[in-house]
Amino acid sequence: MDESFQDDGDETGDETGNGAGNGADRLSVTIGKDAPARLDKALAAAVPEEAALSRSRLARMIAEGAVSRDGVPVTDQKARVAEGEVYTLRLAPAVTIETLPEDIPLRVIWEDGDLIVIDKPAGMVVHPAPGTPSGTLVNALLHHCGDTLSGIGGARRPGIVHRIDKDTTGLLVVAKSDRAHHGLARQFEAHTVTRRYLAVVHGVPKASDPRLRGLRGVTAEAAGVVKIATNLARHKTDRQRQAVLWEEGRHAVTRFRVLEAFADQAALVECWLETGRTHQIRVHLAYAGHGLLGDQTYGGKRRLAEKLLGAGAEVGNLFPRQALHAATLGFEHPVTDERLEFAADLPGDLVELLSALRGQA
Repeated sequence: MDESFQDDGDETGDETGNGAGNGADRLSVTIGKDAPARLDKALAAAVPEEAALSRSRLARMIAEGAVSRDGVPVTDQKARVAEGEVYTLRLAPAVTIETLPEDIPLRVIWEDGDLIVIDKPAGMVVHPAPGTPSGTLVNALLHHCGDTLSGIGGARRPGIVHRIDKDTTGLLVVAKSDRAHHGLARQFEAHTVTRRYLAVVHGVPKASDPRLRGLRGVTAEAAGVVKIATNLARHKTDRQRQAVLWEEGRHAVTRFRVLEAFADQAALVECWLETGRTHQIRVHLAYAGHGLLGDQTYGGKRRLAEKLLGAGAEVGNLFPRQALHAATLGFEHPVTDERLEFAADLPGDLVELLSALRGQA
């Protein structure tokens, strides 16, 4: 979700919970072509990222008898698998919510009995985690929505279907009913949710650039659009980062185009996601050589030149977060089937950044 799963977000990453609000839930997983030969690895490759099931969690589920084929539990994580086999995963029921409601202001874009759309500010973590037990979007939602959030996701993640990074701003949809949660999760899994992001990057990506077109997984499309298709997985030595891989990880596709250039030093780009992996936009643009301004994790040490941008260079070099905003979000209402489209204006800090880069500050 980069988002997409967070941090996302970026991103993006997307996420369904690991249980149902009223008892255990089940997930069917089909082993695909060229899947790893052993069960735990094959399931880790096949389960939708929205299920938020790590390989270690899957291994525990196998050992606990929560994974079965044709109704028979399979308890050996090294069991051999074959293409086309269908495994049923019994997911743990949601537990009692222990995260405390907090009266934190929210910018609500849309709300009905089944879902709520939020414009998240920078600095807000989506759900509690070690090191951030409070002050999260979930804490705020528990105060705003009371006990109406979907129970799927358990104590820390009620209603959370997808995430964006802590310092990414913009739109998220949260489920208030279990039926909405399941319906939204299916759309994220099928990649039918439309999400567009605005980012400010180092340099000016050009679809005609031989260096860019020479990168593996990068192709030029019509109207100046650049497509990046790679696999993404956790970095082998830095577990807080994601890395571009080819034989491992999850397939990730990002498209982007330049909306505005600033003296060949920076550009405002529009990005849209076909998939929603952790930090996807941030990783892909860094891989392309155009990391986001303010991105301390993937942006590198590149700096804007004052002689070309004047005072705008200092503003850009000191920008305190990754310059990324989830600007639009579209999906089918999971209960009414109505098509919903939402847009969130750029936050003040990005407006000021763009003004400085344009020489208007």
